[in-house]
Amino acid sequence: MNQPLITGVGITDFGRFPELTEEAMAQAAILDALADAGTQLSQVQAFYCGNALGAMLPGQRALRELHAEGGAVYNVDNACSSGATALNLALQALKVGQYDTVVVFGMDHLSSLGGGPLQLSQKDWNNRRGMIMPALYAMRATRYMHDHGLTLETLADISVKNRKHGVLNPIAKFAKLAGREEVLASRPVAEPLTLLQCCPAVVDGAAALVLSTKPAKGVAKPVRVLASVVQSGLFETAPVDMTEAEITARAARLAYEQAGIGPQDLSLLEVHDAFTISELLYYEALGLCSRGEAASLLQSGATTLGGRVPVNPSGGLIAKGHPPGATGVAQVVEVCEQLQGRAGARQVRGARIGLTQVTGGGIWGVDHAACSINILSL
Repeated sequence: MNQPLITGVGITDFGRFPELTEEAMAQAAILDALADAGTQLSQVQAFYCGNALGAMLPGQRALRELHAEGGAVYNVDNACSSGATALNLALQALKVGQYDTVVVFGMDHLSSLGGGPLQLSQKDWNNRRGMIMPALYAMRATRYMHDHGLTLETLADISVKNRKHGVLNPIAKFAKLAGREEVLASRPVAEPLTLLQCCPAVVDGAAALVLSTKPAKGVAKPVRVLASVVQSGLFETAPVDMTEAEITARAARLAYEQAGIGPQDLSLLEVHDAFTISELLYYEALGLCSRGEAASLLQSGATTLGGRVPVNPSGGLIAKGHPPGATGVAQVVEVCEQLQGRAGARQVRGARIGLTQVTGGGIWGVDHAACSINILSL
């Protein structure tokens, strides 16, 4: 079986850019990734596009001005997991020899959609009754606080940590430092979550990867994908534990088995911290600590830069932003740059193995419709 490598990465600024289009942002990310890989556009045999909220045929629209010459374009919509799912599909094709060089990219332009939380399908009865994402995560936070004694202060500290990381990331245009008191005093969104405990609702951005089974010619040492897993949520009918993050725990078990490692081997993680409680739940689901111990792990400093296993050194969704189609690819870009020693002021020292985790959608019960996990190493 062929061994695909990530040979180049590219990413745009993440922020609010109403004067741009998602196509223009994707083009910039793709061209940067190709230059990073030392690859010509004519050498790319297929493109995999992750896009959650754009118009029909997003990949073809992005590639039109680049004059891509009629190769395969695969458009992937798996909500916030779209870009990471596109990567999973690309890896499968490379491994069986269908292609030898492909580009994976993700993009979304939320400025064109107005403000407020992401609109979910009104075909789902939960959504029609107001169970949008802030409300869902507020319920999860409240239950976790009840079960495990989590305090409001510790919940806010996730935002404080990730904002400290985000100001070190030059693409994170929304990133600003905020102390615990400021986070807690920010506008209420859904009790106990305040505005600064939620990822920004209107963010534009794109990210891209070049993957190849051919000898690398790029700027930096290529990165191996030790594991790539996509899972769907369970069709639950019985009551479930809303603090368990079952889909992430299940995907993580498969990814660790595929990679032949355990959580103790990770140097860093990029996780889907759409809300502060999310990151705490994922500490446990990903095996960084036992159930009920997420707050203690955070308070120990283990998950901050300089700690044992930094989580979201990019700033995460809270500080970097969350254009859904781009997020899964952007997480992989961050981990690649960390492993290659190219992360600048936010560099994780001695980074060897990194994990990305992104979930998507909320159509069943209290967990997610999709989850993608990738484990990367040099």
